[in-house]
Amino acid sequence: MKGRTINQLKIGDRESFQKTISETDVYLYAGITGDLNPVHVNEEFAGSTMFKTRIAHGMLTAGLISTILGTKLPGPGTVYLAQELKFTAPVKIGDTIKAEAEVTEIDREKNRIKLKTTCTNQSGNTVLAGTATVMPPK
Repeated sequence: MKGRTINQLKIGDRESFQKTISETDVYLYAGITGDLNPVHVNEEFAGSTMFKTRIAHGMLTAGLISTILGTKLPGPGTVYLAQELKFTAPVKIGDTIKAEAEVTEIDREKNRIKLKTTCTNQSGNTVLAGTATVMPPK
């Protein structure tokens, strides 16, 4: 299976992926990465923070963008080159996050595309915004 090549892409192409963030997701991510920050894994500690509860790792949320790039747009065979991110709101356990990516620039000569990347929660609030640069499959 191969994703879309540079010649099959156009400005405005977009895809999305949606997932409800579970407690298991947060603990698995913490275990895989070693990021055991108590704001993610200790409810008592997290309750004393400005968030008042545990929050998901920002990079766990950003990983949902990688899902789009590697499976949908451009898809399998895509090489992820760069990502600019701004975390604009916390993601709490139980939040349903919709990740979206939209093609904004195409450089056929270098076989590169840029995509606007956004994640929103079930209330429609943006929790992450950024730009990805990828190399589509040839």
